[in-house]
Amino acid sequence: MSTQPDLLYTEEEEALRAAVRDLLDDHCDAAGVIARAESGTPHDLSLWKALADGMGLAGLLVPEERGGQGATHREAAVVLEELGRAVAPVPYLSSAVVATEALLAFPHSRLRSSGGTPIADDLLGRLASGRTIGVLAVGLHLAPGGAFTSVRLENGRLHGELTGIADAAVADVLLVPADDGGLYAVDADAVTVTPQVSLDLTRPVATVGLDGAPGRLLGPAEPAVRRALHAGAGLLASEQFGVADWALTETVRYLKERKQFNRPVGGFQALKHRLAQLWLEVVNLRAAARAAADALATGEDTDVTVAVAQAYAAPVAVRATEEALQLHGGIGMTWEHPVHLYLKRAKADSIALGTAGAHRAALAELVDLRAP
Repeated sequence: MSTQPDLLYTEEEEALRAAVRDLLDDHCDAAGVIARAESGTPHDLSLWKALADGMGLAGLLVPEERGGQGATHREAAVVLEELGRAVAPVPYLSSAVVATEALLAFPHSRLRSSGGTPIADDLLGRLASGRTIGVLAVGLHLAPGGAFTSVRLENGRLHGELTGIADAAVADVLLVPADDGGLYAVDADAVTVTPQVSLDLTRPVATVGLDGAPGRLLGPAEPAVRRALHAGAGLLASEQFGVADWALTETVRYLKERKQFNRPVGGFQALKHRLAQLWLEVVNLRAAARAAADALATGEDTDVTVAVAQAYAAPVAVRATEEALQLHGGIGMTWEHPVHLYLKRAKADSIALGTAGAHRAALAELVDLRAP
């Protein structure tokens, strides 16, 4: 019998939030993120080290016996909320969630390295420590049920090209699906990574070329990719909530300070109505995101809950950031103000791991409400 999802934050989760927010306040200011985006190398690896190594957050989803923290998707969701609020340019979703979940699909792998350690366990330990950044080499746009691209396996070597791979530029290892049905671990120095034009400057994508790259077989690709994308889509909603919540909070703050005709702009009734409607949508997004995280943590009703969260999250995050840009007036249109980073993240997230339409279609199938 299924239980009601717990949408409230525990004391431990609130403490985790406070610790992550303090770290981001100190090391991830808006001006620094904008400067990194301008430089063409947006990833902040010193911040990643502080999150992964200093706080142990890269291993939240990894069981203790496999080298991680043994936490749940609820804690990972709290981290993603805060990373969304800061549009932090770190590969947390790619490595600590998606790649990690793919490796967790091999709990009893008998495929071992030359040292006798199961290959998946070895990689999990390295990802959990933060010393290694892992990326699942499927396009960022791919929905959990979508068909993914496989490269060619020939004489034990991998050949082909994969596009739209998020955070490939900083990956140490890529998890690559091949046409024999296997998932292979490939060292980043054995592939060619070519940056692609990316709307979201804080989460760049790239093309990965393999020309005879050696790989270590982890196990069957299909269940691992499905698990990874499913968890990634569910937790992406928490990042989208963080983005939307920042947009609402900062817009309210700005409208209280900005004056027109010698009175705060936020006192105008038309703007109050817009903000009230946006607040309702953001609160509902928080509930949907929390439900998805709780479902992933408990394993109950995950398909429906994740589909609901993603069907709702994308349009709300996009609308919240669009409203933030408009209601900030002229300053909101400038490069110096960070609101454009949030709008671009919301837009990019709206097609990441499946569009809202794709998730609505999946939900219709799940609850037997198909279109006539």
